[in-house]
Amino acid sequence: MSGIDEPLYPIAVLIDELKNEDIQLRLNSIRRLSTIARALGEERTRKELIPFLSENNDDDDEVLLAMAEELGMFIPYVGGVEHAHVLLPPLEGLCSVEETCVREKAVESLCRIGSQMKESDLVESFIPLVKRLAAGEWFTARVSSCGLFHIAYPSAPEPLKNELRTIYSQLCQDDMPMVRRAAATNLGKFAATIEQPHLKTDIMSMFETLTQDDQDSVRLLAVEDCAALGKLLEPKDCVAQILPVIVNFAQDKSWRVRYMVANQLYELCEAVGPEGTRTDLVPAYVRLLRDNEAEVRIAAAGKVTKFCRILSPEIAIQHILPCVKELSSDSSQHVRSALASVIMGLAPILGKDATIEQLLPIFLSLLKDEFPDVRLNIISKLDQVNQVIGIDLLSQSLLPAIVELAEDRHWRVRLAIIEYIPLLASQLGGGFFDDKLGALCMQWLKDKVYSIRDAAANNVKRLAEEFGPTWAMEHIIPQVLDMINDPHYLYRMTILHAISLLAPVMGSEITCSKLLPVIIAASKDRVPNIKFNVAKVLQSVIPIVEQSVVENTIRPCLVELSEDPDVDVRFFANQALQATK
Repeated sequence: MSGIDEPLYPIAVLIDELKNEDIQLRLNSIRRLSTIARALGEERTRKELIPFLSENNDDDDEVLLAMAEELGMFIPYVGGVEHAHVLLPPLEGLCSVEETCVREKAVESLCRIGSQMKESDLVESFIPLVKRLAAGEWFTARVSSCGLFHIAYPSAPEPLKNELRTIYSQLCQDDMPMVRRAAATNLGKFAATIEQPHLKTDIMSMFETLTQDDQDSVRLLAVEDCAALGKLLEPKDCVAQILPVIVNFAQDKSWRVRYMVANQLYELCEAVGPEGTRTDLVPAYVRLLRDNEAEVRIAAAGKVTKFCRILSPEIAIQHILPCVKELSSDSSQHVRSALASVIMGLAPILGKDATIEQLLPIFLSLLKDEFPDVRLNIISKLDQVNQVIGIDLLSQSLLPAIVELAEDRHWRVRLAIIEYIPLLASQLGGGFFDDKLGALCMQWLKDKVYSIRDAAANNVKRLAEEFGPTWAMEHIIPQVLDMINDPHYLYRMTILHAISLLAPVMGSEITCSKLLPVIIAASKDRVPNIKFNVAKVLQSVIPIVEQSVVENTIRPCLVELSEDPDVDVRFFANQALQATK
């Protein structure tokens, strides 16, 4: 043991700190429990430290949380797996405290310890602990017990297994909704450990009890169990027992339960299989898409693409598309936004004809939506549509809308358009691009928002990479260089940034003949910010040009800047001069 040589004095201090009034000292001490245990040795840890911790469970929640976490990793310090049972008493105490996060951490640590314990120890120590918690007078203990059954059950002998199933069934019918919620949350994990015959009888009756609970907070957790149990049952049992429950939940009087169904729909479809999905879940899903609660429609709209992947295109067009059209003009902007974020994925599923006929009008209406997030979500996924309908149709139908959005009043929408431009350019080709979008790219370099100007400079560089230096020389460089004389210094700075990005793409010859003279001229600017940016740009250009150009042109300019009255200009000029050596 590495810590055994540590003097015992600090250990005494640590144990004193566990009793100290200052919470920070107690917290530090708990976090160093493993050090104390190493110094005490395995036997003294079992006989002294663990009993001390068992009595010490009325501390602040923060300290108890740290203790619950530390104890979960304590098996090596008490002498290995055969002594793991000594860790159960302090954690059992923590399972009954009022603070939820402490209980959850204690249950997590108990599961970690229980999964390593020997079968005989589980039967002797762990299962009695679960039973004590499940029969606890205070509801917190009963809540904690629900998370331990899946560890206790597999090792239990047959009579004990029957007892554990009965206890769990009682927890599903507990007077306290919090206990029933915990039972519903953990039912899937417990069911995964149970033998098939009991699964169909005992577990399904517990599940049925939970699905008919009068508290919606319990029923909505039972929705998750539908998916978990569906995967454990055979397909025919799943259709007979789980499918009717899902259909009922989709019409539940509580919108939270319907929201859960909409959210979990894809997993529920996987559990039920294609046949049940087509006959029963499609009508249920259509109802959710037309729900009177916006939250339910948001959850359902966000799953449109995933759901349609399971269906044949014909069923999707017949049943789901009419709902999609309605949602595209929904009164809630959040519903339209959720739809816009996934609707592009429908294009590959429905194929070219249906996309042109049915989806394009919806895309166009969403592109003109008054809410910026809706427009943003459509723009960011345009490439999915392009793959299906081809660039000609896309440019005819969507390009006018894109040009309009390029001048959108919300800068984030303009930014999304800029980031999409290189992709559009590669698909449109140089000629088409110049006519329609070339002027826009220059216009963005003079935007009022810095993020747009910065993105526009990167955009210019990516276009030069896409179409090559010759195209850039004709269509980009002259317009960019013209702007260096703009009266506003911030725009002049953007141009310097654009030049520094373009130089590596354009190569040494064009940099020396076209770009460098403009940079040198800018060094005479009256604004210090421009001058120190000139120094930065010159530093970035040094690796691109030949040494003779560095000596004859760049270095003299930097020497002049290094004697500038402004301290920042001198700093950056000297930094750049270092790079010329």
